[in-house]
Order: sequence, then structure tokens, then C-alpha cells
Amino acid sequence: MRPAAHKIYIGSMVMILIAVAVFLIYNGFAYYNTSLEERFYQADHELLKPNGLLGHGMGIIGSFLMVSGVSIYMLRKRWRFLSRLGKLKHWLEFHIFLCTLGPILVLFHTSFKIGGIVSISFWSMIAVVVSGVIGRFIYIQIPRTIEGRELSLNEVRDLKTDIGDILVTKYDLKKDSLDTIVKSTLGSRKEVPSLHSIKRKLKENHLTRSQRSQVLKLVKIEISLNRRIDRLETMQNLFKYWHVAHLPFALVMLVIMVVHVVVSIVFGYTWIF
Repeated sequence: MRPAAHKIYIGSMVMILIAVAVFLIYNGFAYYNTSLEERFYQADHELLKPNGLLGHGMGIIGSFLMVSGVSIYMLRKRWRFLSRLGKLKHWLEFHIFLCTLGPILVLFHTSFKIGGIVSISFWSMIAVVVSGVIGRFIYIQIPRTIEGRELSLNEVRDLKTDIGDILVTKYDLKKDSLDTIVKSTLGSRKEVPSLHSIKRKLKENHLTRSQRSQVLKLVKIEISLNRRIDRLETMQNLFKYWHVAHLPFALVMLVIMVVHVVVSIVFGYTWIF
């Protein structure tokens, strides 16, 4: 997927989430803002109550979206032949989309009335969504191949170039300027020279504007790689620990959701079927 198409892909999913949330809030605000005792007298009660036509439907569709989001991502990770159908990160983004849209629908299915054993599933669902956002942040910090495979520490180091050798052979920089630029790519932010001082050194070496731009680009890439190397091991460990929190909440949510569905069917809540 090209960058422009990927932006459209992400933008479309975000717009759908916003549109669904705004639509449900706009059309149901008067009902959801009414006390539980008075909702029975609301015109939309039969439609929006948890076992109403729309309320029940949102619960079924939301649950289906969550189960689908979890299933397709797990299958994509485990079945190699599915790797031909797109990058893993795009499947992850679709997984996040479905597992965000699903909880939104389930939230409105409850009509904001949460109690009993279902509340455990609901709050587990909230924990899954929140931990998913955190997991997404950790995920994007770990360098990956274009196919989405996680890179090892050695593979990331192989991406680095010998910036000092390039600056000497291609731009013939003076030693003090070379030392300043190489130092800027190492250590913490407090210890390294600023980009402003690097630009000044490049001007002292009489580099053209185009050459200065190329050197600054090399410096920024080197800084980015060095910082990724520094935090790679930390992020990989965090990602492992993250699964410990994310998966149990997801399992609790799914088990209680299944129980809830079975009980609903037993008591005759069959929606439109």
C-alpha cells in the first residue's frame, strides 16, 4: 500500500469511528441523558433499550466486530499464506479499528446501564481497549521490516552507515567539524551539539545549501537509529509484559460475553431472527 493510499485507509477508518459515535450520541442523547426510571416513557425506549431493536442490534454487531477483529489478526500472524494479502501492520490497524468500533456499539447497547456479571465483561473490554492503545504505541517504537516483521538488535545496527567515513570522503570536512557532527549522533540530548551548531560548522566548511541539507538528513537518520537502538530492548520487553495484561482481559471479556449471549438466547432475546 502506497503512503498516500495508507493515509486514506487510516483516515477512512478514523472518520467511520467518529461518524458512528457522533450519530449515536446525536440521535440518542435525549434518551441516554434521562434517568433510568423515566426512560420507559421516552419515545425511543423500545428502540434503544438493551433488548430493543437498535440497542440489541448494536450489542450483536459490536460483539461480532470484536470477535472478528481478534480472529483475523491472530490468523494473519499464524497462517503464512495470508502474508500475501497485505502487511501485518495493516492487519493490525484493521484489528484496532474493529476492536474500537465494536466497543463503541457495545457501550450504546448497554444504554449506559452496567451491572451484574456483565459489568466485569464491560470493564474488561475497556481495559482491552486502553491496553490496546498502549500496545500500539509500544509496537510502533520497535523497528520492523517493510513486511512488518520485527527487527533484531543486530539487524537495526546493520541499517547504520559509517557517517564519519561518508562525511570525510564525500564532503571533505575538517576534523573539528567532523567530530562535532559525529558527536551529535551519540549520547543523550543534553550532551550532544545542537543542529544549529552543526549548521554553523557546515557553513564554515563552505558546503552548498544542498550539501548542508544532505548532511543534516544523514545526521537526523543516524540520531533516529541510535535512539531506536537504545530503546529497542526496553520496548521489546515492554511488549512482552504488555501481552500479560492485554490477553487475560480479552479472554475474560470474551468468556463473559459468550455467557451473556447464551443467557439472552435462553430468555428469548433473539433480536430480529
